[in-house]
Amino acid sequence: MCCNQLMGGMRKLLPMIQLLSMLFTLSLMPVSAGAAELKTVVAALEQGYQALTDLQASFAQRSIIAGIDRVQKGAGDFSLRKGAGLPAMFRFNYAKPQKQEIVCNGKTVWLYIPDNKQVMQMDTEALFAGGNGIAISYLTGLGEVTRDFTITFAKEHQDKKGDYLLELTPKKGSAGLAKLLLTISGTAVDAFQETGRPKEPFPVVGSTVIDAGGNRTTMEFSAVRSNRGISPSRFTFKVPAGVEVVKQ
Repeated sequence: MCCNQLMGGMRKLLPMIQLLSMLFTLSLMPVSAGAAELKTVVAALEQGYQALTDLQASFAQRSIIAGIDRVQKGAGDFSLRKGAGLPAMFRFNYAKPQKQEIVCNGKTVWLYIPDNKQVMQMDTEALFAGGNGIAISYLTGLGEVTRDFTITFAKEHQDKKGDYLLELTPKKGSAGLAKLLLTISGTAVDAFQETGRPKEPFPVVGSTVIDAGGNRTTMEFSAVRSNRGISPSRFTFKVPAGVEVVKQ
């Protein structure tokens, strides 16, 4: 498999990585002026993330390519580890439609597709270069969401399950991110209203990344486990025997 094909695979996965990077620093978000209901939802999200140190979850992914209505589906599990002043670390293990791994130790990113017998390796900064500066700022924990985004409710404030729907529009758009949609657990928000404390460190039920071309990548999260003390060694990729390393 040539490098162009590997890069193509990385581009398909970039919306998911951008989403993950944004989630890392939602905890830094000061509540902006607006309706009290919106403030409450944002506060539940914000204060939950302040308590988050690590996360494991399963995901189902659905991508729609604009113009041709082509749908791509994927599924797997992911882990992340964050902390004050520390680089973000993450691992995505795709089981469908093709086995692959994306691993980041905070400085280096590896993309491994076993069937290709190749792993692409690059610096984190190189991965997010070319108009994706917002993504790298969240991965390093330095971004400020209210600085970069305008946050509102979606047209419908809640879905049929009672979960809250938020729209985050970047103040400076990029090709990779035109809008981010987040679905926030209604149960988590209700608990926050009652107690003044977040019930869940990760109240995000689902998300959609929309790029400048209108392509949409939606992820739904399940089996969420937080603050279990994930070892940093989980976020270092060990090259299997016989696998070629392609450095970018």
